[in-house]
Amino acid sequence: MQNTGTHRTATQNTPRVDTVPGLLAEIADIGTDPLRGGYSRPVFSTAELDLREWFIAHATKRGLDVEIDGVGTIRAWWHTPSRTTTGAVLTGSHLDSVPGGGAFDGPLGIASALVAVDLLRARGFTPDKPLVVAAFPEEEGSRFGIACLGSRLLTGAITPEHALALQDPDGDTFAEVLTRNGFDPRAISADIEGLGAFDSFVELHVEQGRGLIDLDAPVAIGSSILGHGRWRASIRGEGNHAGTTLMRDRHDPMVAAARMIQTIRDLARTTPDARATVGRLQPVPGGTNVIASRVDFWIDVRHPDDTVTLALVESIRSALELLGAEEGCAAQLTEESFSATTRFDTRLRGRLERMLPHAPVLDTGAGHDAGVLASVIPTAMLFVRNPTGISHSPEEHTTDLDAQVGAERLADVLQGLLTE
Repeated sequence: MQNTGTHRTATQNTPRVDTVPGLLAEIADIGTDPLRGGYSRPVFSTAELDLREWFIAHATKRGLDVEIDGVGTIRAWWHTPSRTTTGAVLTGSHLDSVPGGGAFDGPLGIASALVAVDLLRARGFTPDKPLVVAAFPEEEGSRFGIACLGSRLLTGAITPEHALALQDPDGDTFAEVLTRNGFDPRAISADIEGLGAFDSFVELHVEQGRGLIDLDAPVAIGSSILGHGRWRASIRGEGNHAGTTLMRDRHDPMVAAARMIQTIRDLARTTPDARATVGRLQPVPGGTNVIASRVDFWIDVRHPDDTVTLALVESIRSALELLGAEEGCAAQLTEESFSATTRFDTRLRGRLERMLPHAPVLDTGAGHDAGVLASVIPTAMLFVRNPTGISHSPEEHTTDLDAQVGAERLADVLQGLLTE
């Protein structure tokens, strides 16, 4: 992949008008997961690199000027005739996925932004301010454990030292992976000044819930993102032989982990509007006939009120320590990331509501780059109807018609923001 400073300018400036379903069909075979189903496209994997090249090719075909920053964020600029860089409007999403994820989480926002450019040109529109389509790296956090890693680095929400030391499941650090892909880890820094060139960021995303299907509407405007975070629980016991160690003599961290996971569910159920999930568990050494010496599992906790989120985490921490001790094990809970509840810029949201008067306004329990960038620039979101209500799963879906309508509404919003 190209390193920081890479810049491409297209030779063709009048592409045909593509459709969102057509663009997504081009990448339908990239990153398919035969084991889990759906798609597995972790950042800087072969699949994600192929998607990055696909995006760059389409941006170049449209005459957009492509640049790639030091952490791998791709920005494709549609410049004004004066080629000013101030007052720009930013849109886009991400290309990586969770393990076994759906086809729309991330790529829908990228494809819709490209089609929005086509639609604006088909209308004969020339922007008064630059429009930038961006693809942010490691939004899902599926490789290095921290969601929205690229946008966190850009905004200074995480330090380069912390980010570069993060390890993937194979033990490779973020610094090593960047180096292998042509980037210089020493050049990483927050870019608050660069982000200051943007007046606003509008991210289109497939809906991750059933709000729109129940409201019978194809597109919604986002109002807020629930506060959420990830914590790692480590339970240390005593590794031993499965056949020679009597049950009464065991200090089994797997048993402790099983009890803890059920307790986490119960604590969340007794906290109104809370969500707590354990979706990943890793025993060490992981043999069938071996009592584990350590078990790590990861907890995702969310709630609209940040004080409630953190209080629930403390309840989980206390329960882990107690249950671990009852099994003769030691338990530790470590925060890996936390994002406070984000309420999107009310002025920008009001502008979107005037442009899309029939669109309902919904909040979301899912995190997004828009939530991180909101600390630096005004941000907003559009959600496209998902009739299954399911996301982070192969069953995630949107219809071809709704996908195209989403791009049309995004084009309407971008046109308004680029002329006001």
